[in-house]
Amino acid sequence: MARIGRFVVPDMPHYATQRGNRPRDGVFGDAHRHYSSFIDARLRVTAHAPPSDNPIVPRLPRQHDQPGVTGSVRCSPSHTTPRDTVKMSIQQPEACPCCSRSLRIAWSRRKFLAAAGGGALGLSFPRFACAEDIPIISYESVPDLLHLPPNLYLGEVSGVALNSKGHIFVLHRGDTSGPAYAAAASQLLEFDAAGNYLREIGHHLYAWSFAHTVKVDAQDYVWVTDKGSDMVIKFTPEGRVDMVFGRKQEASDEGTAPLKHPNPPLPAQDGYFRQVTDVAWDDAGNSYISDGYINSRVAKVDRDGEWLKSWGDRGAGPGQFHTPHSIAVDATGKVYVADRSNRRIQVFDGEGGFLRQFTIDAAVPADARPAIGNRPDEATLAAGTFAPGAPWAICLSPPPNQILYAADGFPGRIYKLTLEGKLLGMLGRSGKRLKQFGWIHQMTCPAPNVLFVAELLNWRIQKLLLAG
Repeated sequence: MARIGRFVVPDMPHYATQRGNRPRDGVFGDAHRHYSSFIDARLRVTAHAPPSDNPIVPRLPRQHDQPGVTGSVRCSPSHTTPRDTVKMSIQQPEACPCCSRSLRIAWSRRKFLAAAGGGALGLSFPRFACAEDIPIISYESVPDLLHLPPNLYLGEVSGVALNSKGHIFVLHRGDTSGPAYAAAASQLLEFDAAGNYLREIGHHLYAWSFAHTVKVDAQDYVWVTDKGSDMVIKFTPEGRVDMVFGRKQEASDEGTAPLKHPNPPLPAQDGYFRQVTDVAWDDAGNSYISDGYINSRVAKVDRDGEWLKSWGDRGAGPGQFHTPHSIAVDATGKVYVADRSNRRIQVFDGEGGFLRQFTIDAAVPADARPAIGNRPDEATLAAGTFAPGAPWAICLSPPPNQILYAADGFPGRIYKLTLEGKLLGMLGRSGKRLKQFGWIHQMTCPAPNVLFVAELLNWRIQKLLLAG
């Protein structure tokens, strides 16, 4: 323990320093730095504050008292008065920093790692969406949604989209051929509104490598992002290639190989993507492309395919990204980015100006099980991807009165939110049966209470009908 003035700061836990892992390195190094900023900020804002009733931890300002915090998720009305204990975040700590007048136990670095790894890691003032009595949304899943022809099977379904006719476009990692590792895994299929198979689009397309997402724009053009080839392909409604963005590595080049993930990434280049993830559009026809697992930015391209700009780089501050995995644009042109490994959703104007950010925090049942693998430990939570509330996929219902939906990988839930980030309800859990989910990778929202979800682990699409 170290004393700073009248405050006692707990030491870094041993697992972050043993066996040569210095706190400055890796994910725990990031968490250590954010923890230090968190403590420094708290010391600054409490330097002239009245004495806290807890000598270990300074009084934390309430969410609405924090300077510069706009549009953050706020506590529910039941939290407007101080309480001894409220439910909050993934670990259900003993107090809610944005509501409680005092904390009943020390905010240790171990707890900070759990909350930051499972919360808004990297924010200069961690913002918490206090969650108590979140409504559980009733819903049904339509059985036998898709009718595939004989000898056609889906692999991991990474994307789903609908056009103006209600046709369902399914992007999956099937139809593979080649070696066991690094084989191309991307196929685009179209079904009618009743789920009857119509056609394959882009059979053996040069860009096919590792399927990521599919979207349909207002003119029924079909857009596909392929993580493996680093390309975005725009198809006409008839299924012909209309535009190509990015470039696949040449097979004859000596250095052609899977991309590496240096940290920080190499500088991004205009027009090139590195493990691109998703695309969305505004009413003017501009495209916003999330790029991606390596480049950590958003690119803007006009309706003629001309590159306009990009914003963002690797990091945890406002306007920075760590795996911008999904993207959406609302009716007013605001851009919503699912910043997955930072476990938050960031909102920008159409020029990349940062507007706000929010996290999704809801208690996880003690018996919650992951869709596959072990229950996330502290290191996994700190990494962000499998932290509860980390947005894997987002979608917006049509105007007016748009609703934002987000899905996480663990505990496998879908969250219903306002565009400002207020949590309205949630549904689902991990599993293999209908109404359960195995890593929702993409969603589309054709109506406020209708969702189509694409699942990687369960190799399927589900159509969900929500009550209310």
